Amino acid sequence: MSNSDPKVGPKPGQWPPAPESAAMPPSSWAKRTGFKPKFSGETNASDSGQISLPPRPKEQKNSQPDVEAGRVRETLPQPPPAPPPAAVNGTDKAVVVPAENKDQKVVKRRRDSDGGSGGGAKKDGLGHGANGAGPNGVPEGPRRAVVRNEEVIDVEDDGFVRGRHTHMKYELRDTPGLVPIGLYGFQHYLSILGSLILIPLVIVPAMGGTHEDTSMVVSTVLFVSGVTTLLHTSFGSRLPLIQGPSFVYLAPALAIINSPEFQGLNGNNFKHIMKELQGAIIIASAFQTILGYSGLMSVFLRLINPVVVAPTLAAVGLSFYSYGFPRVGTCLEIGVVQILLVIMFSLYLRKISVFGHRIFLIYAVPLGLAITWVAAFLLTEAGVYSYKGCDVNVPASNIISDHCRKHVSSMKHCRVDTSHALKSSPWFRFPYPLQWGTPVFEWKMALVMCAVSIISSVDSVGSYHASSLLAASGPPTPGVVSRGIGLEGLCSVLAGLWGTGTGSTTLTENVHTIAVTKMGSRRAVELGACALILLSLIGKVGGFIASIPEVMVAALLCFMWAMLSALGLSNLRYSEAGSSRNIIIVGLSLFFSLSVPEYFQQYGISPNTNLSVPSYLHPYIVASHGPFRSKYEGLNYFLNTLLSLNMVIAFLVAVTLDNTVPGSQQERGVYVWSETEAARREPAITKDYELPFRVSRILRWVKWVGF
Repeated sequence: MSNSDPKVGPKPGQWPPAPESAAMPPSSWAKRTGFKPKFSGETNASDSGQISLPPRPKEQKNSQPDVEAGRVRETLPQPPPAPPPAAVNGTDKAVVVPAENKDQKVVKRRRDSDGGSGGGAKKDGLGHGANGAGPNGVPEGPRRAVVRNEEVIDVEDDGFVRGRHTHMKYELRDTPGLVPIGLYGFQHYLSILGSLILIPLVIVPAMGGTHEDTSMVVSTVLFVSGVTTLLHTSFGSRLPLIQGPSFVYLAPALAIINSPEFQGLNGNNFKHIMKELQGAIIIASAFQTILGYSGLMSVFLRLINPVVVAPTLAAVGLSFYSYGFPRVGTCLEIGVVQILLVIMFSLYLRKISVFGHRIFLIYAVPLGLAITWVAAFLLTEAGVYSYKGCDVNVPASNIISDHCRKHVSSMKHCRVDTSHALKSSPWFRFPYPLQWGTPVFEWKMALVMCAVSIISSVDSVGSYHASSLLAASGPPTPGVVSRGIGLEGLCSVLAGLWGTGTGSTTLTENVHTIAVTKMGSRRAVELGACALILLSLIGKVGGFIASIPEVMVAALLCFMWAMLSALGLSNLRYSEAGSSRNIIIVGLSLFFSLSVPEYFQQYGISPNTNLSVPSYLHPYIVASHGPFRSKYEGLNYFLNTLLSLNMVIAFLVAVTLDNTVPGSQQERGVYVWSETEAARREPAITKDYELPFRVSRILRWVKWVGF
């Protein structure tokens, strides 16, 4: 138990005493995931286990160079072997505190959630008395410290891990009160607002939809996101993770939207293409549901490690480079200013705190959007973008006046009053299933989405692991991970039925938000989801979001895609980032993820080819001119489209090399999940992940979907 027990004095240590250090050793299960004290410096926001230790003594004996890690490796005399300690939280070994830190105190980050008490010289549940005493109060021989999961994991407000004895404000099962939970829930959703609303603002115009269609899809996305988040926090992984439209589904959705069969449509293209997307998403979601609830995901987990997750997610963000800044360039004075504002808030002003909250870091995206929008509105009202005698609705090729032809782009993209979505949207609207019509099922499009659902599952696995390091008492079991993936499949079925245009999955930005806000309460996320459902019923909310100018959407996407790439690469901290093995694997994965799709996208296109889509959508029309040209058109479509997706190539290269090139578990950073039987013996882990309403007892026999 705690060393601060008033009834038991501290155990005498060495004299003179070693200097106090603010650093703490990582917990046992976190250490097995690849956290090592040898790394120093700041880490990413979602890194909650790697904590710097004091420097080693200058005297080094029998040192030899370590080429892989780029440092000198010590070979110190080994102490005599000691009997193995008891297992902790499903791990098979305890953490041995280094000699220079053996007298440090182990500080607990929260009250014992397994019913333990801090008073008196009581046992800690492992048969050890207080202050290192044995079961009978006799001091043990070797000085070993078993690090429990209640240890402190300090994440600073700027997202970096420090070695101080503080903790998150609210953890997974904390319920401090309605007002704090409401405020933090609203803050959590507002900080990832861009991830929730930007995808509809991209795909609906690409489908030929109007501003009113965009408003309806935005409301539907908010509604489905709220419902699926409640389902996931209750019956999925039970971690504080928001579900919503993921950028993983954006590239395949754009590829389906620009399929050759949709190029010559007359009439309402939007509803026809949306029904095709719905059918593909429903079939792919059913596949993901089977993958999770059948237990296959538990087997697939053996192949998914940080060296696979990092380049796969990075490729998702990097794949949209042809869309980002070219769209910002349509109105540079608005788009560039917005990008600079978001950069200034998230980097230069991130340390500024207002009432204890670092608002510039947490709300960088909404603040940048609001300020730029107000500035563009004032410029529009002042007449900066008004040109007499020019009609923005006239095609540029038919404009006679050189003056109007020169300024038509500024009139069209810089003005903020070109959208009438806010005026035309109703005050109340309830999103309902099949609102666009009966879904259309095409096997070739469904197969593409099935492959993408695997990438989405890889994304979610990384988010489960990182968020459990921050907010939970221990990592989930493989069964809990499978249960979460299975429920994400069911949530994507709902997204397909309602017609959001993409599947529903765990948003990667969740982990960064949890680390920055120090809010890991499940109740706060659930309360925010309820508020999201209520907002989706107000049609004017969807209309307001749909009226965001296109150039501002592109500017926000530049920042969001860059963040997504960085968050993906940050998974490498769980592995040996300096290992030449990992460097080569990640480098090859990223390079071929950009180069191979480029080959498919340029194949069969000459400089004089007249394409019917804008230049920023050229990467998504590969199905009509790819290198696969057999007599089976469906197979050609599937292979040309699938191999033109950057994230698919990155995943295939990374998963193949990481699982065939020899490397130790520590070097690879193999994810360590709780063992089922050990987790059942840990009340804290059981309370974190068990299903509510005694559902866990009903499904106890189904070992591959929980406890």
